[in-house]
This record gives sequence, C-alpha cells and structure tokens, in this order.
Amino acid sequence: MNTTDTLSDLARVLETRKSANGGDPETSYVARLLAKGPDAFLKKIGEEATEAVMAAKDVDAAQAMSNKDSEAAAKSKLVGEVADLWFHSMIALAHYELTPADVVAELTRRIGLSGLDEKALRKVAERAKEERMK
Repeated sequence: MNTTDTLSDLARVLETRKSANGGDPETSYVARLLAKGPDAFLKKIGEEATEAVMAAKDVDAAQAMSNKDSEAAAKSKLVGEVADLWFHSMIALAHYELTPADVVAELTRRIGLSGLDEKALRKVAERAKEERMK
C-alpha cells in the first residue's frame, strides 16, 4: 500500500466518525473531538506539533552524543509524534471538508518551486488581496 492510499483510507475512516455519518462520541475518540468542535482538535494539533519539535530535538541530542541506540529510539519517537500530528491535522481537514488529496495537490504544485519564491508569491498575492479590499 502506498502513502496516498493509506492517507485516503484513513480519511474515509475519519468521515465515518462525523456525527452526520453516525459517529458516536461515546465510542470514538475522533467523533468526540469532532463533537467538541474546532477548539478541541486544533488544540491537539498544537500539542502534537510541540511534541514533534521536542522529539526532533531529542534526535539532535542523541546524534550529538553519537549514541546509536538513543538515536534510533529518538527517531522512532519522532515518527510517532509526527504520525500523531498528521492524524490530528487530518481530523481538521475532515472537519473543513478537505482531504489529504487536497494537501498532496498543493505539495505537487510546489515541486520545483523555490521555497523563497513560493513565499514571495504568497506575499504578492496577499498584498493584492488587501488592495482589492480597500
């Protein structure tokens, strides 16, 4: 199974957890988060992002000590934390009627585009939008 299939499969499961699709907050963690509203799952995204940063710092520390066992454990923890971050981000996507395919399409659009150029283009677009709103 490829990455896109896995994300699509998970997105389909998340859709079943929405209350409109029969998701039960009494039996499903995702349904409970969705029922609580955006503040609940957005808070989780922030927590998981912080935990991913801390796990990455642990990888750096293990590498600085040249401790291969600690480095392997830290990398495993980083993968777990990023998985948690992606999972909770996918709950937000589902809530806002978006899918992993939307994110992949945006990443595909950015391939070959310098990050600096991308940032500059976004600033130009934001300024143009602000001008139109005046």
